[in-house]
Amino acid sequence: MADQDTLVLASGNTGKLREFQSLLAPLGLEVRPQRDFAVTEVEETGLTFVENALLKAREASRVSGLPALADDSGLEVDALQGAPGIRSARFAGEPSDDAANNRKLLEALKDVPEGQRGARFWCVLVYLRHAEDPVPRIVQCAWEGEVLAYPRGEGGFGYDSLFWVPERAMTAAELSAEDKNRLSHRGRAMQALLAQLSAPS
Repeated sequence: MADQDTLVLASGNTGKLREFQSLLAPLGLEVRPQRDFAVTEVEETGLTFVENALLKAREASRVSGLPALADDSGLEVDALQGAPGIRSARFAGEPSDDAANNRKLLEALKDVPEGQRGARFWCVLVYLRHAEDPVPRIVQCAWEGEVLAYPRGEGGFGYDSLFWVPERAMTAAELSAEDKNRLSHRGRAMQALLAQLSAPS
């Protein structure tokens, strides 16, 4: 761990900021969004979630001069050879639009019957002690499920209303926030990273 007690989150997402602030508070870390340091969003030119998370974390750390945390996540659908993958947030084009992304996903799967729509959410988290950190902490976790033919549930965001969670027999959008945080790709990745950061150096 770095000696500094402030960490910059390479994201402008207020929901992610709240989650990370709560999780990292026991370590005595203050998590601040990149906008506090005038960090602009980088172009996500990587071919993998890991590459894109590294790009975001390095830029946030370089501009702020602080340790940085970034995540990159998305949905991988077997019948679509892994799409939408790293383009999940912009599957239907710019600007990012959840409803349009869901419509495009359903259209792409219209000839694939339920039961053959295996999918998983991926989340990769990257922690850098400084912009040139040669050994970044990297964790990645998946959340297995399948894509339904019709949306269910009012909660969550993104593809949650189409993502069926077999272990709960409901969609991600029907889960309580507490259950989702425990079961989801991001929740599992955050717990894994927290275990790494809490371990003695």
